[in-house]
Amino acid sequence: MTDRSDYEVFELGDFALQRGATLRAAKLAYKVYGELDAERSNAIVYPTWYSGRHWDNEWLIGDGMALDPARYFIIVPNMLGNGLSSSPSNTPPPYDAARFPEVTAYDNVAAQHRLVTERFGIERLALVTGWSMGAGQTYQWAVSHPDMVQRACPFCGSSKTSEHNIVFLEGVKAALTADAAWQHGWYERQPSTGLRAMARVYAGWGFSQAFYWNQCYRRMGYSSLEDFLVGFWEGFFLDERDANDLLTMFGRGSTATSAPPRASTATTYARSTRSRPGRSRCRPRRTSTSPRRTRNTPSPTSPTRNCASSPASGATSRVAGSTPSTPNSSTTFSRSSW
Repeated sequence: MTDRSDYEVFELGDFALQRGATLRAAKLAYKVYGELDAERSNAIVYPTWYSGRHWDNEWLIGDGMALDPARYFIIVPNMLGNGLSSSPSNTPPPYDAARFPEVTAYDNVAAQHRLVTERFGIERLALVTGWSMGAGQTYQWAVSHPDMVQRACPFCGSSKTSEHNIVFLEGVKAALTADAAWQHGWYERQPSTGLRAMARVYAGWGFSQAFYWNQCYRRMGYSSLEDFLVGFWEGFFLDERDANDLLTMFGRGSTATSAPPRASTATTYARSTRSRPGRSRCRPRRTSTSPRRTRNTPSPTSPTRNCASSPASGATSRVAGSTPSTPNSSTTFSRSSW
């Protein structure tokens, strides 16, 4: 299924962002799977995650799986900043490189909504789902367009970035930008030392303590811890990923929140959504919540209507939702929870 050049581009034109800047001749890259039915009632939006591209979502799409292209019309929009949609790496001056403006979850969903309605004429979505930063966009869809989203299934993500997560993000950003080659974002070559350092910081958060206790990386084909850190984590961030793009997807302020333009709390999601939400929580994990539950994320007993929460346990933690190479990932997430 994977073809890295087989995708389409939706022209957004002059696209005004939530923080005040306007991206001119903005573009939203996307790929679709399956066929839209005559009633336009079988559409699913499945946004990409931090640093992910549409092909990174494909492992959860397939015959007999929850995201079955034989039943559904699945739209995978690439996040702004991911290198395929408008990003620091592909935008001409003056908003190129370090001058690329801040992009929020609200902006991503606004662009995706235009794609869904203007390109395909879809008025209601059977489901919006996503992992990690894709989960944040899922929450945002339910807040921005509650009458349009019939079901929302965010997994391994939160509707508001917790302070604990911000600490992690600041550490990752500091590792990346400490490289002398970074040059405040005006580098002539990718700051590979910073990218490798960033990868090693990420390694301690992306997988759980139990993953390392049990040396689960050996089941993924790595012969030692160092082999895993270099082969999986460093290789991941050196895989045609641009440093400015990575920083943009984090959000310059590291304060991602799913809310209307003037709102800022997860309570907005809990009270405003009319969709039927379900959440899959990865445990144990470090980046989205504390060992129990962040106060910033609605709990199963929050005022979110008709919400079911399904924990996805396992040593792989939150990375279980990102790649088929992690143990038991596809088995866990191919089961429909919506």
